Amino acid sequence: MYYTEDDFLLLSGIQHYAFCRRQWALIHIENVWIDNERTVSGSLMHERAHDPYTAEKRGDWLTVRNLPVLSRRLGVVGKCDVVEFWRDDNGVPLHGRKGRWRPCPVKYKRGSPKMSDVDRLQLCAQALCLEEMLCCAPIDEAYLYYGETRRREVVLLAPELRAQVETHFDAMHRAYAQRNTPRVKTTKSCNACSIKDACLPKLPTAGSVQAYIDEFLAAVQLSGEQVGNEREDS
Repeated sequence: MYYTEDDFLLLSGIQHYAFCRRQWALIHIENVWIDNERTVSGSLMHERAHDPYTAEKRGDWLTVRNLPVLSRRLGVVGKCDVVEFWRDDNGVPLHGRKGRWRPCPVKYKRGSPKMSDVDRLQLCAQALCLEEMLCCAPIDEAYLYYGETRRREVVLLAPELRAQVETHFDAMHRAYAQRNTPRVKTTKSCNACSIKDACLPKLPTAGSVQAYIDEFLAAVQLSGEQVGNEREDS
């Protein structure tokens, strides 16, 4: 199955979906977004990574920044922060360049390495897009660069990770088509969520909507009775 452009999802959404399905739905279905210190810092890091004036070519190494990518098979579109191309006889030809080149995506993140695979899934999705667009051999490994450690983490793009990417995107397409936003399920991760205030994770614990309305109307009625009593006393 191949998706049309009208059905494309944002590639970056897989990181949100893997972190919290409700967060993904709020951002990508309901268009909810709140900037905080972490998101602003991350945006500044990405602006530096995307700066076209810092493109480099050193011998057998070519760096391309802010590279648009897509996959019709996965139905996603996005951009790679950095793609490094290494001269390799088993690579692919590039327009305007001599020889053949082997691609390797590099993803920039502001924080530190995570125990979960959320960042690795996003990076793997970028590699799958590159493989489809360039018709190249499978990309064996890629890199995550973290701002706090200022080091690269090698990510092996194993079959298990690739399968997770495809499974997530299948589920995301179904959820988007249904416009389905999951209910709140509070976890420790809520404290690190950039849209926690918009998600309102504590709201369900406050009781039902009907109970809230009944309490509000009772308060209004009581206030009206008190005003009436004060007027009678005066």
